[in-house]
Amino acid sequence: MTTVLETDEHKALRAAVAALGTRYGREYLTKVIAAGAHPDELWSEAAKLGYLGVNLPEAYGGGGGGIAELSIVLEELGAAGCPLLMMVVSPAICGTVIARFGTADQKQEWLPALADGTRTMAFGITEPDAGSNSHRITTTARRDGTDWILTGRKVFISGVDIADATLIVGRAEDARTGKLKPCLFIVPRDAPGFERRRIAMELHGAEKQFELTLDDVRLPAEALVGDEDAGLLQLFAGLNPERIMTAAFAIGMGRYALSRAITYARERTVWRDPIGAHQAIAHPLAQAHIDLELARLMMQKAAFLYDSGDDAGAGEAANMAKYAAGEACVKAVDQSVHTLGGNGLTGEFGLASLITASRVARIAPVSREMILNYVSHQTLGLPKSY
Repeated sequence: MTTVLETDEHKALRAAVAALGTRYGREYLTKVIAAGAHPDELWSEAAKLGYLGVNLPEAYGGGGGGIAELSIVLEELGAAGCPLLMMVVSPAICGTVIARFGTADQKQEWLPALADGTRTMAFGITEPDAGSNSHRITTTARRDGTDWILTGRKVFISGVDIADATLIVGRAEDARTGKLKPCLFIVPRDAPGFERRRIAMELHGAEKQFELTLDDVRLPAEALVGDEDAGLLQLFAGLNPERIMTAAFAIGMGRYALSRAITYARERTVWRDPIGAHQAIAHPLAQAHIDLELARLMMQKAAFLYDSGDDAGAGEAANMAKYAAGEACVKAVDQSVHTLGGNGLTGEFGLASLITASRVARIAPVSREMILNYVSHQTLGLPKSY
């Protein structure tokens, strides 16, 4: 049996999305960010072409594919200089969780709209005092009759200003053990007691970051996604795609920066030959390309395992892919800026802003150190230090 890393269908999807991204490009996204707007035109066109919902079930208007296909879409848009960060959140995390665990009504209400881009959903897990320790999440959900009451805070939540609802991770008391367990709730943007405050960021992106306050937010029973006793399973059904898509985001960004540097190195002549003829310039760019390609291989493996239903295997691979892609992206961006010298810091070439953006893949949604902890404990069997 022949193992195919990328099918003809995947190659065609990659080429089609690359063509769409090229029509918009980095200049489009830069103008959107400068205007404080959102990439609505690109989002809408990507939706109409079936790219946003490519991973969602066909029965609900999606493409019937998986995270493998969705990661291709995000990577190629990123490589063209116009990634859509909300793809990580809306179709990948929220769409996947609802498709796998949502009720029939939740699927009917949300999946077609997420697929066609008419509605978006944000995802709220990070808290100010919990950091990477999800066991310290203090957003609680308590029953009041048939309703749920949510109280707590979230921080660094992307796109809440444009999202129709936010999938909130809270903790509810287990009736049998009395312990708190994670539960997921769909919180409409206009729910009473649900407030947001924008966080001022040095990172300039189209998607803004927010702190959320949930002050006794009352939700009906049907706001709960899935079985309240299967919280961890449902949570990681969303977190593994998040890591894979973060890898796609990082690889796309790294490829974009590298392509700008390669073009510059071919054309820039200071002495007799273009600077790209010198190994001090060429070799670091070649190494950056190798690192990005290696990261993509692990991303493809993670997506394959996840789409095949191997959640445990996907967890390990998704963390490794996110780690590798984050490192490769930072190095590629840094080397690309350095290749351009002073021009790398100018607005004309637009690479310097990626220095800050590239760090995101190292920090979010889980830090590189926590991934190393995961691999140390789960893969190597070493004892925990915490």
